[in-house]
Amino acid sequence: MSINHIILFIPAKHGPLLSNIIRMDLQLKGKTALVTGSTQGIGFAIAQQLLQEGATVIINGRTTARIDEAITRLKKEVPGAKVSGVPADFSKAAEVEALLKAVPDVDILINNAGIFEPKAFVDIPDEEWFRFFEINVMSGIRLSRHYFPKMLAKNWGRIIFIASESAIMIPKEMIHYGFTKTAQLSVSRGLAELTVGTGVTVNSVLPGPTRSEGVDEFIKQLGASKGMNPEEAEADFFQTDRPSSLLQRFATVQEIANLVTYTASPLAAATNGAALRADGGLVRSII
Repeated sequence: MSINHIILFIPAKHGPLLSNIIRMDLQLKGKTALVTGSTQGIGFAIAQQLLQEGATVIINGRTTARIDEAITRLKKEVPGAKVSGVPADFSKAAEVEALLKAVPDVDILINNAGIFEPKAFVDIPDEEWFRFFEINVMSGIRLSRHYFPKMLAKNWGRIIFIASESAIMIPKEMIHYGFTKTAQLSVSRGLAELTVGTGVTVNSVLPGPTRSEGVDEFIKQLGASKGMNPEEAEADFFQTDRPSSLLQRFATVQEIANLVTYTASPLAAATNGAALRADGGLVRSII
């Protein structure tokens, strides 16, 4: 069940149990959102849910072909969807500038574009550190630097960084990735400090292990290496590699998008400067 449907069972004063279905209105009609890295995975799910709520959405990927394919899927899944797309490779500042010219103003910015790759610390050259920082951190900084003042001027806006539980539980197998996610939290909180007394909010969402594209293949490979089927391999992954997870499975992209969509809505006005965890209870901390 997605965030925009709640089933209430209401007992009648006299007579049998009544069942009503009420649609929660997240008040996103008329809002325009840019979701980076949204041709698949978490970004695609966020775009889909924003469209379902009536927002106009600009998606983003590195190629026009990927964008066109994603738009076709979105229009099929959300009839009447107001969706378009702009390509940009966030490792290239010039392409980011072109995107900003094509999309000069938005109400909602979802900084989802990012890369990751497991690699031993001693094998990560300087160039890789800079590349990860350029894509994972500077992408959000460049876009926020453009849209944030405009949001303040109209006294409404939402900026959301899609970080990771790796920001606070740095994975030893990809320290450079965790470092960039921690940096996102710093930028997000710092920007939030500049929103005092306004209708603008800046937050981060921290997904835990999520079943996005590529995870199925990862689990198959993991299972093959241990003589397990995919179901056994997934269970073993959480018991062995992520034992603190309370969910003990991969979250779905829709489950992550649920939190992001709410945080992007006017209903989330009191949520600002927060690092919101959707990590399945992986992080053993109450703050």
